[in-house]
Amino acid sequence: MTARFTGQHMAAILIAFFAAVIAVNFYMARTAVMTFGGTVVDNSYVASQHYARWLDEAAAQDRAGWRAEPEIAGGRLMLVLRRAGRPVAGARVRVSARHPLGALPDRVIELLPAATPGRYRAPVALPPGRWQLLIEARDGGAQARFETELRA
Repeated sequence: MTARFTGQHMAAILIAFFAAVIAVNFYMARTAVMTFGGTVVDNSYVASQHYARWLDEAAAQDRAGWRAEPEIAGGRLMLVLRRAGRPVAGARVRVSARHPLGALPDRVIELLPAATPGRYRAPVALPPGRWQLLIEARDGGAQARFETELRA
């Protein structure tokens, strides 16, 4: 004897199908909200008003020959800072480290001069993961800003 396909069977199939679709949608929406890292700028119109100035500052920085080369050594952030090809010793270097997905809190680190001129090191270790770095260096009246990504 074979089982007959009834309206109850069809109703159960439809309910199971839509329940699965709704469950997946809720899961995806929850995951998207929980992993959203936030906005890049709060007001894109206001940021666009400063764009030309930012480009001019970046061009002046490039003409001055500023270079920053970050790396991880022994779990700590290390940085080689140069201007016009020469090491920059005695600069004040500050790094803002931001995790791209916001899973870890942001960190602001004042780098200390290392034994080698032009090298700077963080006094604390940077947790493992991918980090977006905003590096700000001041040497006398000169200053430079760099944005880069680094994996610790």
